[in-house]
Amino acid sequence: MVRISALGLDVGQKRVGVAGCDGLGLISTGLTTIYRTSWQKDLEELKKIVDQRQAQILVVGLPYSMDGNIGFQARQVMKFARRISTALDLPVEYVDERLTSVEAEEQLKRSKRFSTRDKGAIDRQAAAIILQQWLDQRRSQKLTSPSPITEEEIN
Repeated sequence: MVRISALGLDVGQKRVGVAGCDGLGLISTGLTTIYRTSWQKDLEELKKIVDQRQAQILVVGLPYSMDGNIGFQARQVMKFARRISTALDLPVEYVDERLTSVEAEEQLKRSKRFSTRDKGAIDRQAAAIILQQWLDQRRSQKLTSPSPITEEEIN
């Protein structure tokens, strides 16, 4: 089996949830939340994680609108992802992240780890869901599952 080191990102205006996966690409786990302050500091924090985990790819949740269109927020996420991709010299793939924050909150509630004051935990869990979706798609890609979304397909 091919080893993979991917990072999942749930990009928001105030925070970026970050998730990583095991070396076999089977299970994703929330790692940390970057509290956004400036482009340079955000990049430095992400670079540390990329270096520590020897990440080979960034998997970014793309917040499509509920009708499936690319709206303002999705364009902002893509702009951020392109800048990060260029700065870190890593490829980016996108995953439809509609409702991942709701799902993340539900998972945290079920595991008794939910706090309305800890928005970062929701972001980390959402990043883990995004990355897990990508890992699952990647594993079953030879079947009938759709391939991950690339920016070329969006434009």
